[in-house]
This record gives sequence, structure tokens and C-alpha cells, in this order.
Amino acid sequence: MKLLAARRLLRILRVVIRYRLDDLLLDLPLPVWLRLSRFLLPWRWLPRGKSELNRGAALRLALQDLGPIFIKFGQLLSTRRDLLPPDIADELAFLQDQVPPFPAEQSIALIEEQLGTSIASAFAHFEVEPLASASVAQVHAARLKTGEEVVVKVVRPGLRPIIRSDLAWLFIIARVAERASADARRLRPVEVVQDYEKTIYDELDLLREAANASQLRRNFEGSELLYVPQIHWDWCRPKVLVMERIYGVPVTDLEVLADQRTNMKLLAERGVEIFFTQVFRDSFFHADMHPGNIFVSTRTPWSPQYIAVDCGIVGSLTPEDQDYLARNLLAFFKRDYRKVAQLHIDSGWVPAETRVNDFEAAIRTVCEPIFEKPLKDISFGQLLLRLFQTARRFNMEVQPQLVLLQKTLLNIEGLGRQLYPELDLWSTAQPYLERWMRERVSPRSLLSNLQSQVEQVPHLATMTRDLLERASQPHAHDPAPPWRERGDHWLLRLIGAGLLLGAASLGLNGHMEAWPSWLLLAGGLYLVLRR
Repeated sequence: MKLLAARRLLRILRVVIRYRLDDLLLDLPLPVWLRLSRFLLPWRWLPRGKSELNRGAALRLALQDLGPIFIKFGQLLSTRRDLLPPDIADELAFLQDQVPPFPAEQSIALIEEQLGTSIASAFAHFEVEPLASASVAQVHAARLKTGEEVVVKVVRPGLRPIIRSDLAWLFIIARVAERASADARRLRPVEVVQDYEKTIYDELDLLREAANASQLRRNFEGSELLYVPQIHWDWCRPKVLVMERIYGVPVTDLEVLADQRTNMKLLAERGVEIFFTQVFRDSFFHADMHPGNIFVSTRTPWSPQYIAVDCGIVGSLTPEDQDYLARNLLAFFKRDYRKVAQLHIDSGWVPAETRVNDFEAAIRTVCEPIFEKPLKDISFGQLLLRLFQTARRFNMEVQPQLVLLQKTLLNIEGLGRQLYPELDLWSTAQPYLERWMRERVSPRSLLSNLQSQVEQVPHLATMTRDLLERASQPHAHDPAPPWRERGDHWLLRLIGAGLLLGAASLGLNGHMEAWPSWLLLAGGLYLVLRR
């Protein structure tokens, strides 16, 4: 592993030298000593001609040469035009769907190997020239024998060794950083790289992507918000995916969207609604929402519908994560910084000994300036920097399970900036979150949860009786103990204790004013105290 990482480091250094990426240090807001340190690099003293590439093109080509992990990093950066100079952002945008394709001969050979038949036998028509090429795969247009227009996605050959070497190097960097810096340990870089390792390898399995797309399509079946292409499962393999071909406008093609009189305000708001619907209603969200994967339907521009492709990376949250995020966001919207601080402490994200008042004041200082402003007036770059400083001061830990969610939020923000700069992200999201919180304690939701619990009761009763029988076997000659004779009563009291815990949980989360909380409390007391 270390030898593999060493080879990759040499490759990275060659790319840095070839494209003169050290020259970018002069343009970055780094300390003077760090900017000047580039002159200590040995290749700076070697004769070399003047580069014909501008800095944006040099960075783009360097990321392309370094492979899929670096290309994906460039894709994320391309959505953050508030953080990048325009010339660099424009160049990085080409990484979204204009990565150089691999030879068509390799693509055809891999497709035929995976399908076990020739291209002519599988398709009535197949376009050799790829429609688009990205970091992990490229797609070709085709038509099935049954007449459906489809696209055929095929994984780039030889990716695994490159990814394995990149990850080896990232793991070494992460471990060295953890040993050398307390700030790095707080960010838990090794766990972050482990999560990314799973994500990138999952992308290489197109059957997983097909399953993700089918699930997302089912979640939004008949929705006017989002359309997901149909998967043709008979032609899907681990390295080949065949799905319905869609016709839409790339979400960043603002001129075409304007020409067809697209309702840009509604389009931006629906993007936010789609994100929160996926995260909170379904707990299943598209986690690679860079502009190259998002299109807009041309059918109803006055009521625009998104089209999503490339579901290789998806994320999900536990009910606890969902509840925690929703309460934090609502507290932010209401500027209840004390509740935000207390939620962080209760969840263990910051040490239990943290002074709530100090943490509350720090959060207020960071967040107060962002409210009551349109998105275009908010510097999220500065906000993230100040939040990082606050995190370092209070030893806040980065949660690896939320890394995908954070990445998706950055993508959504970048799209929102381009589509409708006047969008007020907060006022768009707040009503949705409040409605979701109300539905969690609605009679229908409560009855659904109660039904789930009741279904477990017969199983629990059987388990309890089995335990009582086993416990009594060594002393079969002794009279049956009273607690065994009253096994059913103990079971009911156990259920009652569970209801009391549920009521207490709702009370601690601020829902004790709702009637379900009192119902749980009354039922629990009855079962525990009955004779």
C-alpha cells in the first residue's frame, strides 16, 4: 500500500511540475511565507519555457490527468463561483460532462463482454461517438430492438488501480495529519477517507446505480418536481447500464432556459424542495447533484420539472439524524441559537462540558449576518470559514455520516446561485421543515408507529416466555416463583415502561404539548401501575 502511494505521489509531483500549479500560490490568500516557499522547490530553478495555458486550463488539465478522484473534486469546485475567479470556474465547468472519452473500441469490447453478445445483436442502432464522458464512465446513444431510445453507460477500463493508489495516498495524508495536529483529529480525516472509499467503489458498480435510480424513480413517481429515467434491467450488468434516453436542457444553460421562458424562480424553489423531500420524506437523496447530472424538461417551462441522471452516489440518514438536522435548521430559522447550542451538546458533537452561553454567543456571531438577505448577498465562503473557526474553538467534531449531505448542500447552493440569485433559501426551506415536523406527530404517523410496535408484541411475548422457561429449568424442583406466574403482567409493565420512555422522549424534544405525548403517558402509567 505504501509503495503504491509513493508511486502516486511521484505522479502527482510530475503533474504539478508539468502544469506549473505552484504558480497558483501567488493568486491564493495564503500567508506570505507559504506563498514564497514555492521558490524553495527544486524545479523552480530549472530552465523552462513560457506556458501557453491560462491558470484555469492548467488546473483543469491537471485534475483530468490525475484521475477520477481529482476530477470529482474539480466538479464540486466548479459549482462554487462565489469562491473561485470566473476564469477558473469556467474551465472547471468542463469537468462535469466533457472529460476526454476513452476509445470507442474499448467501450464496444467491454459492452459486448458484459452482455455476452454483439452490439448488433443487442441494439437496433448504436452510436459509436459518445454523448458525454465523465470521470468514471461514458455514455453512448442507442436504440433497442423493441424500439425504445436508450443510453448505454459503460465504466472506464482500468480505473480500480488508479483509485486504489489515490486512496492509499489519501489514507497516508489523513493518518499523518491526525498524528501531527489536534485540529486534524477533530475533523476525523481517516473516517472521511474511509467513507469516500466506499462511495467511489460503489460508483464502479452500475447495478448499484441502476437500483438507486429505480428507487428514486419510484419515490417521485408521477411528481411534477422530478423525473428519473426508466432502467432497462434486462441489459444491465456490473459495468454496463442501459436506461431510457431523456431530452432536456442542461440546468446551467441559462440562455436556452430563458429563451423557452422558464419560470426561473419556481425552478430554483423546486430544487430546494426536491432536496428536502429526498432528505426528510424519503431519507434517500441523490448525492452527486453537480450540474452535469441535472437537466430541465422542455415540456412545461411555466411549471419546470427537473430530470436527474447518474444515481451512482446516494445518501440516507437515520431517523435520529433527520430529527437532529430538522430541529437544528428550524432553530436557525427562528434564530434560537441557544437551542442550536444545546442540541449540539446533547448530541455529543461538542464536549458535554462546553459552556452553553459561550457556544450560543459564538453561533450567533457567525449566523446572524446571513438572515433576511437574498442568496446572492450571502458570502457562504466567509460563513464556512468562520464556522470552522468556531468549530476549532469548541472542539466540534465533523460527523462522517453527514459528509455526503454537506456535499449535496454545496451543490444545491451552487445551482441556486446560477438559476435565481434572488432566491431566499431560508424562507423556501422553513415551511417544508415545519410541515415535516408536524407530520411526525400527526395521528396518522403515530398510528403507523404504534402498528409497527404492536406487530412486535407477539414476538416479544414469545421471547419473554422462552427466557422465563430457560431461567426456571435448573430449579425445576422448586416451586414456580411469583414473577413467573405473573409473566404476562411483567410483559405489560415492560410495554408500559416503553410507552413512558416514548412520552419522555417527546417531552424532551419539545412535543409534550401534543396530544399523542399525553396519550403515551397515560397508557404507560396505566400498564405500569395496574395490578
